[in-house]
Amino acid sequence: MQPEARTNRTAVTEFILLGLVETDNLQPMVFVLFLFAYLVTVGGNLSILAAILVEPKLHTSMYFFLGNLSLLDIGCITVTVPAMLGHPLSHKRTVPYAGCLSQLFFFHLLAGMDCFLLTAMAYDRFLAICRPLTYSTRMSQTVQRILVVVPWACAFTNALTHTIALTTLNFCGPCEVNHFYCDLPQLFQLSCSSNLLNELLLFGMSFIMVGTTAVLIISSYIHVAAAVVRLRSAEGRKKAFSTCGSHLTVVCLFYGTGMFNYMRLGSEEASDKDKGVGVFNTIINPMLNPLIYSLRNPDVQGALWRVLVERQSLT
Repeated sequence: MQPEARTNRTAVTEFILLGLVETDNLQPMVFVLFLFAYLVTVGGNLSILAAILVEPKLHTSMYFFLGNLSLLDIGCITVTVPAMLGHPLSHKRTVPYAGCLSQLFFFHLLAGMDCFLLTAMAYDRFLAICRPLTYSTRMSQTVQRILVVVPWACAFTNALTHTIALTTLNFCGPCEVNHFYCDLPQLFQLSCSSNLLNELLLFGMSFIMVGTTAVLIISSYIHVAAAVVRLRSAEGRKKAFSTCGSHLTVVCLFYGTGMFNYMRLGSEEASDKDKGVGVFNTIINPMLNPLIYSLRNPDVQGALWRVLVERQSLT
């Protein structure tokens, strides 16, 4: 490596995001689709939050976690999509080095919190179905707050660790990121210094977070499935499978794309597959979450309907 490449990262002060498509003719269509997806995601998740706040029947731990999940979905898509929408309007695809690090930090903070929150939701379903007599004490408001505050601390530590570790790498050109937002795998490919430790760190921490939470979720649902099968009431089994099915659908989408993106070693050449996974992580998953929970949950449907009726009556 040349001496100037080892000095520091100031050789590259900004990155160029190549975006989702490279053809200029497709840019307007991508802009409209992403704007529509952003509005639908924010509107859908805000509707879920409104339904939870106005409906006393939804003031339970399950919907407390669902409300937090909606906030995370809004934050996750806001970290990436508005910046991407601004590039064609300003005719600039550059992002400052500090801005790239900030986007990366907040994305991993929210994604990490998403991972822990889905685990807390699985634990809540386990207690509600398998330990109904002690549910109110084991899932008190204090426990609910702990299951949110502690994951925030863990997700913050994870995101900060990766961000600090990235600052140890040298970027001396080229500075073109083959993606529509700043993320670790794509930035590793641009480093002109060894990133083996960073890749091992990403793989290791992803393995710990995903592996630990996945084991907890699977264990919870093994017990839930056994308990549901023993239920004598067909209506009870249907309701249990409905609430658990929504959560499992979200878990499969989230973990499937997350493992593909982060649990791999080696700086593979960026491809359209990475961009597709990025679309799922930042847009599709947050947009589908409110649809999955509202369409499969009669309580949420009823609350959303009452919110809409009240709004119309006020107008």
